[in-house]
Amino acid sequence: MEQRNIKIGTHGEQYGNWMSNPVFYMLGGVIAVAALLTFLFFKVFHFPILGVIFLIILIAVAAATCWFAWIRKQYSFGGGGIMDRVHQVLLSQLDFDGQGTLLEVGCGSGPLTIRAALTWPECKAVGIDYWGAVWNYSKELCEKNAASEGVGDRCTFRRGDANKLDFPDESFDAVISNYVYHNITNAPDKHDLLRESLRVLKKGGVFALQDDMKPGMYGDMNAFVKELKDAGYEEVRLVDTTEEIFGSKSRAKMLALGASAALVGRK
Repeated sequence: MEQRNIKIGTHGEQYGNWMSNPVFYMLGGVIAVAALLTFLFFKVFHFPILGVIFLIILIAVAAATCWFAWIRKQYSFGGGGIMDRVHQVLLSQLDFDGQGTLLEVGCGSGPLTIRAALTWPECKAVGIDYWGAVWNYSKELCEKNAASEGVGDRCTFRRGDANKLDFPDESFDAVISNYVYHNITNAPDKHDLLRESLRVLKKGGVFALQDDMKPGMYGDMNAFVKELKDAGYEEVRLVDTTEEIFGSKSRAKMLALGASAALVGRK
C-alpha cells in the first residue's frame, strides 16, 4: 500500500494542531501574571524572596512555552511532517483490502479518516468524535475538509462517545484510532475503551489502535494481547511505533509521545 504519494492539506483545509491554541492562551496568562508579580515584589513591595520565586516561575513557564511551540510546529500540517508520518505508519499496520466500511474513533478535524478514504478508493470511511471545545473541531469542519479533499461522498462524520459507540456489534470491516484514548479522562480503564472499539468490528475485520500507551495508564498490554488471542482474535500484536514515526525514542519523548504504540490484528 503506497501512501507517500498521498498529501493532504494542500487545498486550504483546516486540520488544526494537536497542541491547541488554549494551551498557549493559558501559558501566556501565567507568564503575564508571573511577570507582574515579579515586578511588584521586587520594585513595589520590596520582598525579593518572593520576587525570586516568581522570576523562577516566569523563566520555567517561558521555557515550557518555547518547547510547546516547537512541538506545535512539528505537528502542524506542512510543518515538521510528523502528522503525515503518524498517519502513514498507522495505516501501514492495517491489513485492510479496502472493501467495506472503516471507522475512526476520535477523528478530530478528520485528516486520518480522509487519508483512509484516499488510500482505499472503494471504502466508506466514518469518523466519530466528541468534539470538545479545546480543539475547536466540529462535524461541519470535518465535512468541509473531506469535500475539499475530494472524498466528501465517501466520508461520514458524526458525534460520538468512545466509551459507548452508537453502533451495533460487528458494524465495520476496519477500525482505527490515533492518540485518542489517553485524552478520555472519564475512562480510567483503557482496556475497556479498546474492547468497545473492537466490539463494533466485524468477524474477520482488522484494527489498528494507536496511542501513547504509558504503563501507568494502560497497565499490562501484553496481558491484554493474550486476552484477545484467547478470545479468538488473530495476528494480534503490540507494535512500538516510536522509532518508525519519530526516528528515536528520545525524540518521541521530546514530542510528548514517548510510549507510542499500536495494537493491531484481526478479529
